[in-house]
Amino acid sequence: MTDDTATDPDSADEQPATTDDGPRTTLVASLEESMGKTAITLALAKHASEAGATVGYMKPKGTRLQSNVGKTLDEDPMLARELLDLDAEMHDLEPVVYSPTFIDQAIRGREDPEAIGERVREAFENLAKDTDHMFLEGGGRLEQGGIVNLTDPDVAELLDAEVLLVAPYTTVGDVDDVLAAAKDFGDRFGGVIFNAVSDAERDRLETEIAPFLEGRGVPVHGVLPREQTLAGVTVDDLADELGGQVLVEEGLENYVERFSVGAMGADSALRHFRRTKNAAVITGGDRADIHAAALEAPGVKCLILTGGHRPSGAILGQAAKKGVPVVLAQTDTLRTVERAEEIVRSGRTRDAQTIETMATLLADHTDLEALR
Repeated sequence: MTDDTATDPDSADEQPATTDDGPRTTLVASLEESMGKTAITLALAKHASEAGATVGYMKPKGTRLQSNVGKTLDEDPMLARELLDLDAEMHDLEPVVYSPTFIDQAIRGREDPEAIGERVREAFENLAKDTDHMFLEGGGRLEQGGIVNLTDPDVAELLDAEVLLVAPYTTVGDVDDVLAAAKDFGDRFGGVIFNAVSDAERDRLETEIAPFLEGRGVPVHGVLPREQTLAGVTVDDLADELGGQVLVEEGLENYVERFSVGAMGADSALRHFRRTKNAAVITGGDRADIHAAALEAPGVKCLILTGGHRPSGAILGQAAKKGVPVVLAQTDTLRTVERAEEIVRSGRTRDAQTIETMATLLADHTDLEALR
């Protein structure tokens, strides 16, 4: 594995230079959604900029969509334009809005893959002018975009990009996925960063898995430890996004990374809750037995009560004593679960501080000289 000593951003020989064929181009791809791809892409661009390079950014396929003034746009290019101070149009930063409507039109033969590829190429050329290093952000999954020949391997070929893969590591089976991705990208594959790795898995990954992969021609540029502030959302943020009423304010700074639905009996619920960690329990506001069980489990960091049913004063008092915040949602349990998972999965709290935290992790745990 590469040395994880941070390099000096002021060293002139580390500044990437524009070649006769254009800027250096890096496509940051990921094996699955919510792997920190956006934060890593923008943090790398930030490091390159601070090292003296003129950087650019592009997300060929907009996939993390929201409605904005009547238009459906991806939030990531908007964040990139702000943080990197880019003077670029959104239609170049995000030439393809890969929405369900777009996919439906493509299936019906109303989108021409060749014309779409040319649209992406033209946008890239507009953005790449006078830059030293272009950073491209891939889709949520490598194969996303196949309907119009715009998968991440297709994009790498189209825009002559070197690929940096962001991958998880929870079991040895994840190694198969990394090797398969390296094969799919071929000569354009530049290596992998493992992100959000637990302390329990990090030692084996660094001492056994990384050397094995490098022996198979897969450079491992770094192993980033799990950082709680990047893994979940605070209860305060979650309550705000859900539009919920905070009934118990103690513990609003707690982080929530997962959810557990209280739809079983109290005894079963208690056994289940005791096995979870950094979780919010979502259940009906009239299920006092589930509320009490959740408050007995140390891994439960929040109670989200649904249906607009306010719990008893005894439950609220117990929650305040244990430092477990209680949020009251007006929606039913199913809708609340769907919305809460969407909030955590989509990373709604990504901002300048998120990128700063990721930049620090990259400086401490990767070979920046090889990446920027």
